[in-house]
Amino acid sequence: MDGLELIDAYHVPIHCEKCSGVMVYQGVGEYKCERCGFIDYDDYGKVRCYIEKRKGATAMEVEAATGVSQRTIRRMLKDARIEVANDSQMFLRCELCGKSIRSGRYCAECEMKVHRKFEDQQRAAHLKNMQEHTHVYGSGHSDEGHRRFVHDKNQ
Repeated sequence: MDGLELIDAYHVPIHCEKCSGVMVYQGVGEYKCERCGFIDYDDYGKVRCYIEKRKGATAMEVEAATGVSQRTIRRMLKDARIEVANDSQMFLRCELCGKSIRSGRYCAECEMKVHRKFEDQQRAAHLKNMQEHTHVYGSGHSDEGHRRFVHDKNQ
């Protein structure tokens, strides 16, 4: 998710609702008006504050208390911004093997596999790119490996 999608997805406050000043990011979902000092939170900040006070709260309880949709809460779980509580009966499932996980899209083992596969694809693309450039920019002549410019002693 790029920066602009994140602003839309987590309802980032841009202007102060009190004085219309510019909201400046303070960290962990908190924003402060540079004009009047009013503090506001994006969806992540609201959820984070709520679950810090009420550990083990369900997504339904968080939605009711904060107004943040369960869909957005699930996105936060998948983005590994929050995680399922240790004592919770609910778990996410790894998208590859189905193992129970507390946050993200993959279990640790599958995440390693995904990263290794991506790295292998990048290596293959790099190698292919290098071969194409060598073919295009290489001399391709039968005298490859010989000096191209030799000073003629007779001149």
